Amino acid sequence: MTLAGIQHSLFETDVDAGPTVHPLAGAVRRRHLSDGAWVDLRPGWLTGTTGLFGELTDQVPWRAERRRMYDATLPVPRLTAHYPAGAQLPLPLLRTLRDRLSDHYRAELPEGFVSAGLCLYRDGRDSVAWHGDRIGRGADHDTLVAIISLGSPRVLALRPRDGGRSLRFTLGSGDLLVMGGSCQRTWDHAVPKSPGAGPRLSIQFRPPGVR
Repeated sequence: MTLAGIQHSLFETDVDAGPTVHPLAGAVRRRHLSDGAWVDLRPGWLTGTTGLFGELTDQVPWRAERRRMYDATLPVPRLTAHYPAGAQLPLPLLRTLRDRLSDHYRAELPEGFVSAGLCLYRDGRDSVAWHGDRIGRGADHDTLVAIISLGSPRVLALRPRDGGRSLRFTLGSGDLLVMGGSCQRTWDHAVPKSPGAGPRLSIQFRPPGVR
């Protein structure tokens, strides 16, 4: 699968080099939200992501899902892949990213990250509606979900579950966003449609029992 129109993060220094993983310590910015929720942002955690984007789009066994909505079954507007705990990840670099995140957040997440989900947004028409990762323990316990964005910049929006002003984070290629605390049960997040946007891929790491 070959996708054109990829834009690089402002933090990319050499788009032709292989991916470089930069430090987390001292570079992660935390924003506290309401009700015990928080978001960490690490811009440019990965640089040189062009080849990584291409490898994942080509090698991952993407699924086109369909979902029942009211009285119709409709296609999900993105492609997905899921790697449960213990499954072999498509590239060794993903294991490195998961392990580094687990090490960095060990004090807040002793069990670490174990599963990986991938979403491919083929263009600006693909999206994901407002939701929280509340299947499993995310429904009633604090937890962490880490998202790495690759490809074209897209907005990840968050809003309080009970209503209120939304926040918008534009994630470029190689940027990391981590949702923590009560975020999955007290806030919702979404990737809205973005007319004219190029392809974007997200990698999500989750701890045991969160989906």
